[in-house]
Amino acid sequence: MAAARIDSWLILVFISRIALYANFMVYAACLPILLNKWDMSATQAGSISSAFMFGYAASLFVSAWLSDYFGAKRLFLISAVLSASSALIFGFFAHSYLSGLILYAIAATTQGGLYTPAIMLFSERYDTSRRGAAIGYLIASTSVGYAFSLVVSGLCLAWGGYRAAFIVTGCLPSVGLIFSWYALRKTPNHIHPRIERLRVTTILQRNGNARLLIAGYTFHCWELLGMWSWTPAFFAAIIAISGNNFGETAQFGAYLVASMHLIGALASVSMGRLADQLGRRVVLIQVAAIGACLSLMIGWLTTWPITLLVFIGFVYYFFAIGDSPVLSTALTEVVEPSHLGSILAVRSLFGFGAGGIAPIIFGATLDLTNPPDTTPETWGWAFTVLGIGGLTATLCAIFYRERLKVSKATG
Repeated sequence: MAAARIDSWLILVFISRIALYANFMVYAACLPILLNKWDMSATQAGSISSAFMFGYAASLFVSAWLSDYFGAKRLFLISAVLSASSALIFGFFAHSYLSGLILYAIAATTQGGLYTPAIMLFSERYDTSRRGAAIGYLIASTSVGYAFSLVVSGLCLAWGGYRAAFIVTGCLPSVGLIFSWYALRKTPNHIHPRIERLRVTTILQRNGNARLLIAGYTFHCWELLGMWSWTPAFFAAIIAISGNNFGETAQFGAYLVASMHLIGALASVSMGRLADQLGRRVVLIQVAAIGACLSLMIGWLTTWPITLLVFIGFVYYFFAIGDSPVLSTALTEVVEPSHLGSILAVRSLFGFGAGGIAPIIFGATLDLTNPPDTTPETWGWAFTVLGIGGLTATLCAIFYRERLKVSKATG
């Protein structure tokens, strides 16, 4: 099979999405300072993050659904314009809990069109022999964008406080908008004709592979977003128990999160390329199985040396996110292009719904298995909850039946 060609189009889209996601993690990076500056309780602070995630999930659903009717390119560029605008507004005008809550939620509702329509654009441009690697680069640009957001926010915090971080990360998406427009200026806006109008429920009833891939993605999100939310706290707790002070712990957590996102970028590119060479099913089974095993294991290793545990954590994150581009690629190959947006919308709803619930269940399990008002020392059962999702995703991959058909690229 042919290797993915890293052409100028892919590079420009890659760069544009890094800049467009520059404000995605700024609130998380500034949160320790904002708790005092905005006089927020922990509940209020969490409500801003929750509002953002709910807004983002809704945006993913709506943008994917509309792409079937108005074209993926059009939705991507509209989202880029709105994302750049909302980032600027948040950067300059968020100055309190209430304004932050409203403006960050609005920013989230503009960003979903940067992801699901992008998957459709990549499926239109690259044939199946190199689509896995291409979508791997797409997913990688998201991870690099998150890491970039954290790094820029951290540098700006040290230089000029949270206001500087808000303003700089608010301006950078406008650069991403310019790159997006230039990359897509000659890309056709495809609106695929529908031979027959089918309800999503009818499509899924007829298409067993689509059901399995959506189920696999749902449990993949359960495991990934659950570990994503709690792994930094897991390592911070271990360091705190070992006697390190809070400043060192907070700094370590920030560097860890940024590093995890870079590991995620490497996983997306390498696993997408490997799926082009070995097939989607075999990679999905192996990556999901290894990730599930690590979920079931890592929480019981709290007495191991921190250096070794961090290394295992990086390997864990690699495999937890490694099946993401493969799941997306496989779905584009089993669903007709005219209905792909609608199916991606349903997938986003289930996936991010599960991903939003998993951290809550993880926390509840942590509370049940540790004494109250103490730093948690027993983490194994909570990570086991995530491992159940990984094992279920593995079963979905086992029952998936790969299609060997190779589609034509449009660009």
